[in-house]
Parts: sequence; C-alpha cells; structure tokens
Amino acid sequence: MSIKKQYRRQRIKMRLRKKIQGTEATPRLSVFRSNRDIYAQIINDLDGKTLVAASSRDKDFSAKGTKTELAKEVGKAIAAKALAAGITTVVFDRSGYLYHGRVKALAEAAREGGLKF
Repeated sequence: MSIKKQYRRQRIKMRLRKKIQGTEATPRLSVFRSNRDIYAQIINDLDGKTLVAASSRDKDFSAKGTKTELAKEVGKAIAAKALAAGITTVVFDRSGYLYHGRVKALAEAAREGGLKF
C-alpha cells in the first residue's frame, strides 16, 4: 500500500473513530484487512479490552476458498463467539476501508449470525 493510501485510510479511520466508541452495552466490532487475511475484534473502548476476536488465521479456522468466502466465515465465527459471550448489539467500525467486498461480506455474515448493528 502506498504512503498516500495509508495516509488517506488513517484520516478516514480517525474521522470515524471520533463518532464511534464501544461501550459495555454496545462494544465496537473492528475490522482489519490485510492482503491475505482478515481479522475482527469486538472491543470495549471504555476499559480498553478486547472481548472477542476471530480471524482467518485462527488455528481452529479451516475454511478454504476465495478471500471473500474467508471473510464470510470470519463474520459467522465472530457472531457465534459474541453470542456465546452474551453480546448481541455492536457498533461496526470499518477502520477506514470501503464498505465493499471483504468488509461487506464479513459484516453481512455477522448480521446473519445474529449480531445487530
């Protein structure tokens, strides 16, 4: 990723984070997308703690396919872990990425899994 793209994404991310904050009642679902993998965390910003995390690199994650299909599986996994931890409502943080492709696939799979945002 070029410096210009990184700078642009950081500016968008900071602009979003001014408005979005995860609380105990509604934690933040944060997405990180690398070239190969995708990661999702549910975070309580008031305590600064990660409540639930899932990624395409987890040892128990064995799905194969395209990167978009992996993102769908990660979305289902984060939703299942969140529901097991008693979390039903979250605030979605796309971390400066466009709501398109893998980020959109993860979000829609998390909604199908039972999370509300």
